Amino acid sequence: MTAGLRAIGQPADHTLVELTWREKRIEHRIRFGRIVDEHRLDRHRRIVSFAPCSVFAFVRWAANEYGTIISRIDIVRSVGVGEPYQTLPFVRPGGEILLRISGWPKVERVLAAVDAIESLGIDAADVAPEHWRHLNHRISVNEPFRVYSTEQHRAWLRRREVLR
Repeated sequence: MTAGLRAIGQPADHTLVELTWREKRIEHRIRFGRIVDEHRLDRHRRIVSFAPCSVFAFVRWAANEYGTIISRIDIVRSVGVGEPYQTLPFVRPGGEILLRISGWPKVERVLAAVDAIESLGIDAADVAPEHWRHLNHRISVNEPFRVYSTEQHRAWLRRREVLR
């Protein structure tokens, strides 16, 4: 997959994500993130790319004749060339995994948290990475989590400017 896309002009430093949609069977989609390019492979599959340091949410769901067999959300920071990364299915080369949750009730809590952030007028792709890690740890053990606030977001944006 990766070599073929690089040959058609995908930059080597971009993170590629393969998305699939087959009604009532499989759904791999991006919940949020800034897609910089897209390549349609066929009716059911496409590949999107993200620039280095982009944050995106990758949702995977699959079912068979008996019901849901997988429900997962990963929030990932794309990496640049030479940066260390963690591997993740359908994501090439991989990324820094900020949140990894599976099981529909927990995935639903993450999606509700994303909706709450967006209701504040904040793009979820700009949220502090520490918040996604906090959410990951708290939801994975069925504990309540701190709600992301506009004050926390302003502090993160200022700190990010200093770090650049």
